[in-house]
Amino acid sequence: MTRSLIAALFTTASLIALPAMAETPTAEQTAKILAMLAEMQCEMDPDDIEMEDGGYELDDVYCADGQYDIDLDAALNVTNKRKE
Repeated sequence: MTRSLIAALFTTASLIALPAMAETPTAEQTAKILAMLAEMQCEMDPDDIEMEDGGYELDDVYCADGQYDIDLDAALNVTNKRKE
């Protein structure tokens, strides 16, 4: 019984410790996001684009006036822009 309990606790702890895998956008979606950012005088590493909650999370976006984290909806509208 002790082994079963230890195995169950280990399995539960392993599942809790695993971070959620973020979806990555397609090449076409990435190109559209980077083009939109270029129009805003911004750039970023495409590897820092994640799909989240039906939109996109852009980490470490470098713009003419500073560095930001930006959230976009599915239509590429800025929904949140946080200066870092």
